[in-house]
Amino acid sequence: MQEQLSRLENLIGNEKLNILKNSRVAVFGIGGVGGYALEALARSGVGTIDIIDSDNVDISNLNRQIISLNSNIGQPKVEAAEKRVKDINPEIVVNKYPLFFDAATVEKFDFETYDYVIDAIDTVTSKIELILTAQKYNVPIISSMGTGNKLEAYRLEVSDIYKTSVCPLARVMRYELKKRGVKKLKVVYSKEEPIKPQTVDTNAGKHIPASAVFVPACAGMILAGEVVNDLIKKGNKDA
Repeated sequence: MQEQLSRLENLIGNEKLNILKNSRVAVFGIGGVGGYALEALARSGVGTIDIIDSDNVDISNLNRQIISLNSNIGQPKVEAAEKRVKDINPEIVVNKYPLFFDAATVEKFDFETYDYVIDAIDTVTSKIELILTAQKYNVPIISSMGTGNKLEAYRLEVSDIYKTSVCPLARVMRYELKKRGVKKLKVVYSKEEPIKPQTVDTNAGKHIPASAVFVPACAGMILAGEVVNDLIKKGNKDA
């Protein structure tokens, strides 16, 4: 394993590499954004990763989700993801939760064991529940805002939620988190104006969310980069 990470070790050193090996990160949602975050964490030597997602791989995921292949359509995403990251790093510990995170399932998780949490959930109520729970246990968390209906990956930024603009999801989250007394939250968001999707759900009368691979993939990589850098910085302070 040490040889596998030799290029990273050349960059950050053995001490920081061991910090990552001894870290436990939870990725809530392993679709377009979370799947790429998971990929980067596994390739960076994070030793233990919890993956939480209730969905199965669908053919419509193939255009943007890194864990999705024709060969695993129909499989639970957590199963497909575990197989992939184990192929990258056989020593990695993967804890799978094939469930939907919300107020009804929050008790299934021991947040005190996490060194960092990645929020790549789509649903506002679940995002709020996750953020409040992480902050209750003083666990660092970074949250992805909207990446659908966008094409310009270079418009992504890391910021505090209260300094965001343009993103419709960020606007909702600012309002809801302020009501709940949340003072700050690190997020990845885009300043690109959303594109109006062309397809309408005839039953609901709503536009079906559109997505290309570029923006969610880059958002996931940025999330993972922030986590890795924060972990090794914190590790130095704790030493």
